Amino acid sequence: MPNNDLLCKRFSKIIGGQPGFAGGKCVSTINRSQIRATILGKRFQVTSSFSFESLNEKTGRALCLGRAAFLEKEVNLFITAIRKQGIKVSSIHSEWLFDCPRLIYVNIEAVDKPLRFARKVRLALDGIHE
Repeated sequence: MPNNDLLCKRFSKIIGGQPGFAGGKCVSTINRSQIRATILGKRFQVTSSFSFESLNEKTGRALCLGRAAFLEKEVNLFITAIRKQGIKVSSIHSEWLFDCPRLIYVNIEAVDKPLRFARKVRLALDGIHE
């Protein structure tokens, strides 16, 4: 696990999130504290998370996933940037009925080397976040 721990820390550093392990997979969580969101009038912490698991030691490739939260105006920019880099968009949806502002979640997936995936995600995020 020490090598995976180091890889997870590098993955998270590139993405700009906090590293951790959940269910045996590396998860990097980004807190979007600049979005002051509420659900049913109560403050809600907006987060995005990116992960990798099932690392193939021979190829260095893993199942890389993401669940990212966006304002409506950010969605198309992110989707365009992520698809240009060969990452699949697996779903686009709203998770809450009474959120303000309206948040849209984009799920992404790829089989890639984790650090390469992280760089692609960071590039796409840099295109929309100020």
